[in-house]
Amino acid sequence: MRTTPDDDPVRWRLVVPVKDARRAKSRLRGTSPAVRAALARAMALDTLEAAATALGAGSLVVVTSDDPVGATVRSWGATVLTDPGRGLNEAVRAGLAGCAPGQVEPGTGWAALLGDLPALRPRDLLTALAVCARHPSAVVPDAAGSGTTLLTSTRRPPTPRFGPGSAARHAQDAALLALQLPRLRQDVDVAADLARAWALGVGARTRGVLRGIGRGDGRLQ
Repeated sequence: MRTTPDDDPVRWRLVVPVKDARRAKSRLRGTSPAVRAALARAMALDTLEAAATALGAGSLVVVTSDDPVGATVRSWGATVLTDPGRGLNEAVRAGLAGCAPGQVEPGTGWAALLGDLPALRPRDLLTALAVCARHPSAVVPDAAGSGTTLLTSTRRPPTPRFGPGSAARHAQDAALLALQLPRLRQDVDVAADLARAWALGVGARTRGVLRGIGRGDGRLQ
C-alpha cells in the first residue's frame, strides 16, 4: 500500500543501489572485513526497510549483486536487478531503466536513494519526497553538503552524477534542497559518520551488528 502523504501527488519509483557487502565500506576502519561486510549489509537493509515501509516494496527497484540483500528485498515484493558492476552511476542508470518509464502512468516520479542511510525512518523519506515533488528535479545533499543522498525528477528519469561533489553537479539542473532531515542526509562512509548515525538512532540490523561486536556506542575507533 502506498503511504505517501496526501500533499504528494506523485507515484514514486525509487531506485536504491546496494554494493556487494564483501566489497563495501572499505573506509570503515577499526573492524575486520567480515564485520564490515555484515555492517554494510545491515545498513543497506535498514535503509531499504524504511523505504519499503514508506512507499511499499512494489515501488522499490534495488540494484545489487549482494545475494542476501537481493533475496530479502525480493521476498518483500521489490524488484531486484543485477548490478552491472561499473560503478554507482551505472547501477542507478540500470535501476532507472528497469522502471520502464515508457510504460508508467502520468504522475509518476523517479528517485534514486543511497543505500547507506541506517538512521533513515519512513517519515523522513515521505517528507523529503513531498517537498521534492514540488520541483521538476531535486537533489538532497548529504550531511556534509557536498554529496547526494536523494535525487528526484517528475519529468523523466534523472541523470545520476554521484560521487565526490555530486550535489553541485546535480544542482546544475535540479533544485538543491538542504532539508532539515538529518536521518535522510546522514550516509556512512567513515567511522565518524557511523557514530553520528548512531546518535540519531540506527535501525535494528545495524544496531544488532554493532552491539554484537561490543560497539554499543556506535563507534568503531
